[in-house]
Amino acid sequence: MSTQARLEQLREVLSATGLTLEDVWVSYYGRGGAVSRFELEAYVSGMFELQDIECDILADATNELLAGVGAKDRIERCSVDVPHQSSKDSRRALGVAGSFLLTPEEQEQERLDAVTRTHLLDTLQEERFDRITRQAKDYFQVSSSIVALIDDRRQFLKSVIGPVQQNMPREISFCNATIRNAGPLIVRDALEDERFKDNPLVLGEPYIRFYAGYPLRGPGGWTIGTLCVIDQLPREYSMRDGRKLRTLARQVEDEINGPRLVPDDPDEAQAGQVHEP
Repeated sequence: MSTQARLEQLREVLSATGLTLEDVWVSYYGRGGAVSRFELEAYVSGMFELQDIECDILADATNELLAGVGAKDRIERCSVDVPHQSSKDSRRALGVAGSFLLTPEEQEQERLDAVTRTHLLDTLQEERFDRITRQAKDYFQVSSSIVALIDDRRQFLKSVIGPVQQNMPREISFCNATIRNAGPLIVRDALEDERFKDNPLVLGEPYIRFYAGYPLRGPGGWTIGTLCVIDQLPREYSMRDGRKLRTLARQVEDEINGPRLVPDDPDEAQAGQVHEP
């Protein structure tokens, strides 16, 4: 099926079912889609081209919605137009939603590819990220706040406030542990934590005692790095703290991937932190 025919089919089924582009974008983003709502609107209007991976995520997201409303129509995935696509390529086209079909080694390679696709590695600090790390440092009243990307060997700091070393080996980085979590990693006192008490970053500079990190999703929904705060004194971590760190992490993701359509945390809407594209 041609791109034009696929777009006409998509517009027709949305009109027939009463589903909105807003519904589709939310489902698409939840599956790990990487383009913004603005770009998705442009694609549906025929003014923007999606990569096959993103097109397939969009088709899967739309078909899930169609099944939910009892519609029989289905949108074709773009990958069916590729005659020599391997089963491995098909699995990878699903993004993080298909990670269970990949080996751990393949999952890590896909994650590393997503890091590269951000085009942020080895770039200078930017105010759009520094603004968020400043908010995190001020709110938590800590010595350091960073936005970190984790590649195959190191922790690259896209934004850093405080005495944190650039390009430290990922093996000793707390953030390397965070990207393996589905949710945040909270270490209230590193000297009392069996996982980290012997870590050189605890026993030596910067003498980490408190750490709170939230994993960041990038292209395809893969975890590419973290937003974290660090201090040299142990401290407690409240539910309010958790909501704030999550809100700030979502803002970082919006800078990387493009704004989300609706906040997934009520506090984000109340704080006015989510911007329409």
